[in-house]
Amino acid sequence: MTDDFLLASYDYQLPPELIAQNPVIPRHNSRLLVINSLTTEIDSIFRELPQWLLPGDLLVLNNTRVIPARLYGSKTTGAPVEILLLEEKTPLCWLALVKPGKRVKQGSQICFGNASDRTIPSSINLKATVVGVDQETGGRLLQFEVSSSDSFWSAIEQLGNIPLPPYVTSSEAQPDQYQTIYAKKPGAVAAPTAGLHFTEELLQSLTNKGIAQADVTLHVGVGTFRPVEVGDITQHSMHSEWVEVPPTTVEMINQTKAQGGRIIAVGTTVVRSLEGAAQQAKIEGKSQLMPFRGKTDLFIYPGYSWQVIDGMITNFHLPRSSLLMLVSALIGRKRLMSLYQEAIEKRYRFYSFGDGMLILPDAVIN
Repeated sequence: MTDDFLLASYDYQLPPELIAQNPVIPRHNSRLLVINSLTTEIDSIFRELPQWLLPGDLLVLNNTRVIPARLYGSKTTGAPVEILLLEEKTPLCWLALVKPGKRVKQGSQICFGNASDRTIPSSINLKATVVGVDQETGGRLLQFEVSSSDSFWSAIEQLGNIPLPPYVTSSEAQPDQYQTIYAKKPGAVAAPTAGLHFTEELLQSLTNKGIAQADVTLHVGVGTFRPVEVGDITQHSMHSEWVEVPPTTVEMINQTKAQGGRIIAVGTTVVRSLEGAAQQAKIEGKSQLMPFRGKTDLFIYPGYSWQVIDGMITNFHLPRSSLLMLVSALIGRKRLMSLYQEAIEKRYRFYSFGDGMLILPDAVIN
């Protein structure tokens, strides 16, 4: 078996102090490692992104919005309960991780807010009943009791907390600092972190240079933080996430390619969205990218044949993660692991609030 398929090949040691706990202010002052050929890379700053792209290129952004998915409540016995919303399975029925899970059995009721205090508006009184157990995640299915979807979201906004990743342990970041500035559609439990570097000023600079922007939506799930656990990565089952690639974005991609422009994905979530949509079109016998709305469980690792993207912007990812494998498929595992060692030596900041990497088309292996 080639080393590219061995889980151990995607391990590395990161000094804990390089795990970024807070974002850079302003966002576009993060460092940027530019991979601009098969052999060279350059240290840059994210605000200099326009100089690395060409007029006619298309940046594709993930416009998902992180929801305040962490809620604190109590059982009818008064016992405290913490939940993390993962995914809405049916209207107002959510899959959630629950602590302490063993004590929250089917039929249990959980109250959020102070339901007995009638001086509090009813919009922030929230109840849920455990209606099932999910074997794959160990989570619970919670059926919420509210009059409408609007009142559910109103309650969540007032009662919930933005869930920072588990490796961010001492952050002073405000909730809006864990959102991209173009976040629109609520549904993610983690941010598409490659997009956290953008400011309005930078987006305007890109537009001024003739670099267009298009949106997709992928609601990032908690599975994005889970390491791959099988020794042979080809046996890994990827978590599925909800994706929408709208017709307007497909049109912009096709037009960009027809005019010789390049498709630059902002983050692994955009890569999965576009390549997942292309995979579905292929299954349906279509010869080109088509609009898509649904789930994707596409797992990209070395040997993958690229269908849509030409380059990407990404952050520095966790060891043994599917995200590391995806980026390896673009520039090669050996080179990527070498670049990570270089980034460690140069004291780049890693993970969600960390620095970025730009992989230009000239650096992509075919």
